[in-house]
Amino acid sequence: MTKTVLVLGGHGRFGRHAAIAFLNAGWTVRAFDRRKDDLLKAATGCDVIVAAWNPAYPDWAEQVPELHRRIIETAQATGATVIIPANVYVYGDGSPSILMAETPHNATNPLGRIRIEMEHAYRESGIPVLFLRAGDFIDTEPSGNWFDQIMVKSLHNGKLTYPGKAGIPHAWAYLPDLARAAVLLAEKPDFPSGAEEVLFPGYQLSGEDIASNLEAITERPIRVHQMNWLPIQLAAPFWKMGKCLAEMRYLWNMPHQLDGSRFDTLLPDFKATPIQEALSRATAHLRSA
Repeated sequence: MTKTVLVLGGHGRFGRHAAIAFLNAGWTVRAFDRRKDDLLKAATGCDVIVAAWNPAYPDWAEQVPELHRRIIETAQATGATVIIPANVYVYGDGSPSILMAETPHNATNPLGRIRIEMEHAYRESGIPVLFLRAGDFIDTEPSGNWFDQIMVKSLHNGKLTYPGKAGIPHAWAYLPDLARAAVLLAEKPDFPSGAEEVLFPGYQLSGEDIASNLEAITERPIRVHQMNWLPIQLAAPFWKMGKCLAEMRYLWNMPHQLDGSRFDTLLPDFKATPIQEALSRATAHLRSA
């Protein structure tokens, strides 16, 4: 192994953290500019391709199949292993509260179907591919996700705006931990041998849990405020992003957590960042303003 990785989407949420994690582990990290770089040339000599390209929701139907077709062809030509930061969109409404690798991918909504079909293409390709599946992201800085754009936007007023039922568990992943796990799995000999799915346990947190932890961090009361979906629903027929957001609403009202038993078997010594440390870093920009 040359310990060389190509990170696609290196300025995005997962890609940015993956590049840092691989660098910290002593890997040579290659970046990629879709405007000018040749994918096959960039990937030649790489052990791993991190497929972190993630277009905006309204562009998924047009762009996701083609982007990943190119990655599959490149991996077939170079022998590189592909790491996919997979999500829970593949699980349909009504899935069990504990999601496992064996849980059927029964999503029927458009975004879920796109992800299911994309993953199927990888499974049928014969290349070594790791689906590292995780819940919603907690980032170290504002990056346009649910957490920083919606939930903690009014934290300075002592309010947590939650998109779903505040008392049910929801799967979360702290991005530095997720990226670090990707590196450790990539360094395991002969892994993956084919299409492998590993669920990242992360945190299981309700809106109330998050508010309680933020109270401890900020040393002030935090009240949970139910997000009003009506403006998004009214705008959805005319606003493509609103339509996409509305179709994923069910995940906020469906209790779910990711079963981490296989992850723990593969990485028994993995130490997750304590939740208050993760939330403290994720909200530092708000508390210093």
